[in-house]
Amino acid sequence: MAIYHLSVKSISRSDGRSVVAAAAYRAGQELTDERQGLTYDYTRKQGVEDAFIVAPDGADWAQDRNALWNAAEAAEKRKDAKTGREYELALPAELDAGARKELARDFARELVARYGVVADVAIHEPGREGDNRNHHAHILTTTRTAGEDGLGAKTRVLDVASTASAEIEHMRGVWARQVNTALERHQVEQRVDHRSFERQGKEQEPTRHMGVSATAMERQAAREIPGRDPVTDIGKQNAEIRERNRVLEAARKAMEKAQELFSGLEKRARLAVGLARKIGQRMEQQREAERQRQERVRQAEQRAADEARKAAEMERQKQLAKEIERPTLRRSRDRGPSIGF
Repeated sequence: MAIYHLSVKSISRSDGRSVVAAAAYRAGQELTDERQGLTYDYTRKQGVEDAFIVAPDGADWAQDRNALWNAAEAAEKRKDAKTGREYELALPAELDAGARKELARDFARELVARYGVVADVAIHEPGREGDNRNHHAHILTTTRTAGEDGLGAKTRVLDVASTASAEIEHMRGVWARQVNTALERHQVEQRVDHRSFERQGKEQEPTRHMGVSATAMERQAAREIPGRDPVTDIGKQNAEIRERNRVLEAARKAMEKAQELFSGLEKRARLAVGLARKIGQRMEQQREAERQRQERVRQAEQRAADEARKAAEMERQKQLAKEIERPTLRRSRDRGPSIGF
């Protein structure tokens, strides 16, 4: 099942972090932080499937990872400066490696086009422990625009609280659409949604973010005793949340099944009622046809009887006329012949 995940966080000096070190770790390379005079060598890091840089037109110099992130460090003077911004993305396990890479590149291009920054993309394989579907990408971007001559103005729209939330929400929607487009293009039925369960109208409870330390502790515990219960507070809470969600999901499916069954029964009942109505209508039509037939027979018989009465009446009139005429003839014969004197 395709999973949606996009988180955004800053690389800040106030946390004692170096964006050069962050880039070296994510890309699995050796980079030197010129500001601190420290070299970070992660060339032995496993699980880095691919790493590449997407930069604005004309900023060809940014393809040099070491030059790019040292420029990001040099551009900032404040002790609490944000030197980088990281987007962590879950890549669909349903896609192959080439499709996942292209999907990550598309999102990096969107970031570059919208904010004018440079995006350093590192695609990581799932860890040895945990979910083997956890393909993901780390996209590290500059906090300044980039051009032919180097880094320029700060991307304040992502630093100011009044606009940052809306921008991040916009990019979350962009990522969801890009993932769904890729899934559809590769004929995968699953879809993702960047909205919270509440906004989607779902009753599921979201799990808490584990964080690096808790995740490491859980993985170590799993290595020692496979299948053991969570050992961290967050891990235990998430296990309880997942169990509650499992129960809710089971109840939801049972409800859907009951509704489907009821819908089927209701449909059958409607069909039965419709069939009974049709049978009733047909029987009524047959009764009406029989009544009309009987009426026609009655009318025919009535006409026949009327005709018979008329014929009898005519015959009677004829007989009566004969009876009236017959005595007159007798009287004439009784007088005898007339004799003249």
